Amino acid sequence: MKLLVIGGSYFYGRVFVMLAAAEKHDITVVNRGTYSMEEFGVRQIRGDRRQSRTFELCMEDYDAVIDFCAYNPGDAAFVLEHLPGRIKQYLLISTVDVYRRGTGAVKDEDFPLETRSFPGEAGAYILGKAALEEELRRECRRREIPFTILRPAILYGPYNYAPREYLFIRMAVQDRVLPGYTDADGRFQLVYVKDAARAALLCLLEEKAYGQAFNLCQEEIIDYKLFFQGIRQAADMELGQIAMTLAQAQAAEYPIPFPAAAEETELVSNRKSREVLGMEYTAFGEGMGRTWRAFRNMFP
Repeated sequence: MKLLVIGGSYFYGRVFVMLAAAEKHDITVVNRGTYSMEEFGVRQIRGDRRQSRTFELCMEDYDAVIDFCAYNPGDAAFVLEHLPGRIKQYLLISTVDVYRRGTGAVKDEDFPLETRSFPGEAGAYILGKAALEEELRRECRRREIPFTILRPAILYGPYNYAPREYLFIRMAVQDRVLPGYTDADGRFQLVYVKDAARAALLCLLEEKAYGQAFNLCQEEIIDYKLFFQGIRQAADMELGQIAMTLAQAQAAEYPIPFPAAAEETELVSNRKSREVLGMEYTAFGEGMGRTWRAFRNMFP
């Protein structure tokens, strides 16, 4: 297939491009060029997605657009307006954070989306993604272009340099120790990045995925105790523990990247992705083992 990937050089997008290239898809990546993708045998167009001249270089017709970096209202409409060629499908990467919060429900893809405004970057991110989903539906239906929306949970795995598992693996390797957050009772869901990338590949020109959204998450529900246990089981060294409360961790500037309090817990169902796409999810222990091996030798 001929694919146009927007973003695609950092983490989720990067892993998707690597897998798609391995399957011999013809790939063009549009991004700012912070990381080169040409080593994977893809064409890379460097430019700003919010400037029309960037897409003037995308003269071909594409089987699918896979959009990894749409965050603000107008981002999807801009692409559809300025692509000179035809596309057969638009695949938008959204997030499970778009669902209405604080209900206590395990949310499937038909659950209402969040409409309330929350402070800070996280609030803007949630409303931006929710607005983009509605924008994509409206614009694609108007143009009669099939669309699919993927909503991954918290992504982890190789190439993730966000301040999450990467920081704890570095702490384990360099200091031979991990924290233990004694009062953390929040729960959360993860998805191994290669599983999320495989889900995107399964959706390409798949009629069962047209007009659909899919949650992506592993089977296990994780808390901090299980998360640190996963790193310990993956590690090839003895690791000590520093027990601390969340307040102590915050004061000492230890990372707290996942929901730590019970009231922050928001859970979703992956049933639809398993039944419709045939998704199989990597178990957390196996995924963390792969992640540990990917990062292990990066640190002295």
